[in-house]
This record gives sequence, C-alpha cells and structure tokens, in this order.
Amino acid sequence: MIPKEESIDNAFARFNTINTSLKALDEDFSSKNYFRKFLRALHPKWRANVTAIEESKDLTSLSLDELIGNLNAYEMIIKKDSEMIKGKREQNKSLALKDKKKTSDEDSLTSDSEDEEYAMTVRDFKKFLKDEKDW
Repeated sequence: MIPKEESIDNAFARFNTINTSLKALDEDFSSKNYFRKFLRALHPKWRANVTAIEESKDLTSLSLDELIGNLNAYEMIIKKDSEMIKGKREQNKSLALKDKKKTSDEDSLTSDSEDEEYAMTVRDFKKFLKDEKDW
C-alpha cells in the first residue's frame, strides 16, 4: 500500500519502478491491469476518487497522463482543504485566547469595582463609628 503522506508523483514513480522490474522478469500487465493495480495500491483516502475514475472512464481507453492528472488534481484539492481546515483551527485557537483575555479583563473590572465597594463600606463604617463616639 502507498503511504498516506506520499505524493501521487512519487507513488507512481515507485510503482513504475516495480513494474519495470516485473517486465524484466517477463511479468507484463495490460494497461487496464496496470492502472487497476496502481489504483488498488493507493491509500484508502483515495477510495472515493478511485471509484469515480473507475465508474466514469473505461480504464482501457484512459491514458496514463489523464489518470495521473486526475489524481494530481484530487491531491491538490485535498491539500488545499487540509490547509484551510488547519488555518481555521489556528484562527479558532486565537479567538479562544482572545476570548479568555476579555474574560479576565472583565473579571479584573469586576474585582476592581468590588474592591471599591468594599473600601467605601469600610469608610462609611469608620464614619459611623466616629459619629457614635461623638454622642
């Protein structure tokens, strides 16, 4: 199986090397079987695209350039989507951090107003005690 991280171009180059070695051993495949074996060796993340290719096109009439071009286009879409998702995650993380900062600012404002209220209460109480002594 071709690893998930490997690009289509690298995977096809490796597959082609293996196929060339098999030809040297008199094991030759028809183009249809050649394509099928390559498509079957792809990582499961490619399953949807492989199925679409097999259903929409006759593998005997499909050229190698068309197949690789189709897979490269799909690979670029996958990369773009994953980068977009990664960017959104980073954006959400920064929003979460900003939100926490606002919350702590609000807490400090609340804390400051509570401190002022406490100080005012103590001051009023001291005044009250002073007034009581004057009686």
